[in-house]
Amino acid sequence: MKILGLIPARGGSKGIPNKNRKVLNGKPLLQYTIEAALGSKLLNRVVFSSEDETLIKLAKSLGVEVPFVRPSNLSNDNSGTLEVVQHAIKNLKENGDGFDAVCLLQVTNPFRTSEFIDEAIKKFKTSGADTLLSVLKVPHEYNPHWTFKVSESGHLKLATGEKQIIKRRQDLPDVYHRDGAIYLIKSDTILNQNTIYGKTISYIESNPKRHINIDTAKDWEKAVELSKNLNL
Repeated sequence: MKILGLIPARGGSKGIPNKNRKVLNGKPLLQYTIEAALGSKLLNRVVFSSEDETLIKLAKSLGVEVPFVRPSNLSNDNSGTLEVVQHAIKNLKENGDGFDAVCLLQVTNPFRTSEFIDEAIKKFKTSGADTLLSVLKVPHEYNPHWTFKVSESGHLKLATGEKQIIKRRQDLPDVYHRDGAIYLIKSDTILNQNTIYGKTISYIESNPKRHINIDTAKDWEKAVELSKNLNL
């Protein structure tokens, strides 16, 4: 299975200005993901996708390929991840390099390791699934079997639709949420099913001690502290 490592990043950012090139503990945010991707032993090629010339120059200086410039219509606030990935696959294929799958690595999750990327790829290859997501376990207090929605009569009812609540924490099933660190998707799923999720989804658990998804200024402060704790 030939796998493309794709790192997308655009110039605009409302929550944190110039977030993708902002320096985090001595390194531009973008550098963390590039280093992890280039350190992978199982990614066949790693490319950077952006419309922003400053980011493109930075990415090139950090050793990653930038074989195309992303169109501006795929670089605004309303642009979807699916369309960005489709553009990359089609562009590379038109230039003679096709891939069986894509490993999407978002810059806002900077602390994944090369080894974790390779673990995910190994599991993806053996799973046979259309997609593999990195996930974190949902704390029991937020387990969907313990969450409620308001009925038409204004009363609470279980969000799962169950009639009886599970009484003991020990009896709750494990549930997970996607954490955004890794998406592995078959190219056929992206191009033919028009989705990054597919009909079957495998998963790999991330290390919660290394996880941060940077969207806000508060997230950035947490990332700075985490990077110091991890000696990054």
